[in-house]
Amino acid sequence: MLVLTRRAGQALRVGANIEIRVVRFDGDRVVLGITAPRHVAVVRSELVEEVSGEVREAADTRARLRVMLKPVRALDIPAPETPSPDDPRVA
Repeated sequence: MLVLTRRAGQALRVGANIEIRVVRFDGDRVVLGITAPRHVAVVRSELVEEVSGEVREAADTRARLRVMLKPVRALDIPAPETPSPDDPRVA
């Protein structure tokens, strides 16, 4: 991890197209401005972690449901076949 010290108004660059600027200090917070191309996603890490957790939870729920429904599917009795009109057993 690279750790830098910046003052308000100073910036750093990530690659050729991304700039992160210290806009101001607000109490114990740092306000940052980020300039990046539209195709670059800029997302707060806590949101990524939250969504990842929800996706993981949904996958676990789906897996649990499959396990719970598996015995029911094994008991399913297939519907009887309807005889074709050419079947000699059809009156």
